[in-house]
Amino acid sequence: MPPGPSCWARRKGIAAGKVDFQKQIKPIRAKHCTGCHGVKKREAGLRLDFRKPALAGGDSGVAIRAGKPGASLLLKRIRSADPDERMPPKGKPLSEVQIGVISRWIAEGAQWPDDGGAGKLQVDHWAFQPIARPVVPKIGGPGVRNDVDRFVRARLKEHRLKGSSEADPNTLLRRLHLDLTGIPPTPAEIRAFLAARDKNAQAAYTAVVDRLLESPHFGERWSLEWLDLARYADSDGYEKDLPRPHSFRWRDWLIDAINRDLPFDQFTEQQIAGDLLPGATDQVQLATGFHRNTLTNREGGVDQEEYRVKAVVDRVNTTFTVWMGLTVGCSECHSHKYDPISQRSTTDCLPSSTMPMRRTSRSHLRSGPEAVREETRAHRQKRAAIEARMRR
Repeated sequence: MPPGPSCWARRKGIAAGKVDFQKQIKPIRAKHCTGCHGVKKREAGLRLDFRKPALAGGDSGVAIRAGKPGASLLLKRIRSADPDERMPPKGKPLSEVQIGVISRWIAEGAQWPDDGGAGKLQVDHWAFQPIARPVVPKIGGPGVRNDVDRFVRARLKEHRLKGSSEADPNTLLRRLHLDLTGIPPTPAEIRAFLAARDKNAQAAYTAVVDRLLESPHFGERWSLEWLDLARYADSDGYEKDLPRPHSFRWRDWLIDAINRDLPFDQFTEQQIAGDLLPGATDQVQLATGFHRNTLTNREGGVDQEEYRVKAVVDRVNTTFTVWMGLTVGCSECHSHKYDPISQRSTTDCLPSSTMPMRRTSRSHLRSGPEAVREETRAHRQKRAAIEARMRR
């Protein structure tokens, strides 16, 4: 008698605990089932991409009977020795281990976490949650001065932990400076803080925070986080790695936006589509430099069209990652079985991120305010002439 699924499971080191749908069932379903029994194809009237239609069955009857693996048509078909009846119809049949896992899953009630119904988007992923103001814990005690302290104290209490003692004044000032500006305090700033603290500790601390937030170094320090997200560089990359003489202008726009506390909705709109906003100023249009931080390959003999397309794809990937908290690199080539973004959705975004291929050298570009103004005037005249012809 051949070994049963449980024997195979023990041989393969599979735990005999409850079946995990996400880790054990979903990969099998995605690889072997939903290509023919999903939203695009519904062979024999059966869908296996959602719980409700899967339990309803198809033209041949009920496919999955929760709690009754022996009465489930799905299990009979994947176990069948008849090649005309066995599922999946192409490729290798499911292994005994896979069949055993499916049998146990059905016996346990065919639990299906994403059972919201066909066509219903699952939005419980953290990246899809709207921004909400949390409920402030009602907690007090020594050292609780504001809502941040209340959240910290509540979490410490939840884990039965005690908070650290308050840092000494020198350490506190150093932390403030490094956190907000990335620059340690000078001896004079330390002396001034200690003197003010002797009079009123809380007022002295508040004054330092306000001073550092008003410092231009605040934007310089915190722009680094966004520069990394936007893959900013002062040069092209690749072997030539030629300098980009005007890339710093977007960097400076970013620093200024942080220092003047530009609201995040405007911060987003201007970087994604500032050139399309009504009455966009030069500074608003400059924000779209976010999209111009892609690598540029100027090595001899390379296919420039290939690298132009790479840059377009990179813009889409970066935009999704930065603003939606999603990686869509897989969908560049195919619809990934776990990702919520399909290949079609990614492809539909490419035209909005494209731009003409640049074959010209940048060696003619001059730097300096006056040179930029001259270039801008010439560009506006050229654009106005083109727009005038288009209106005829």
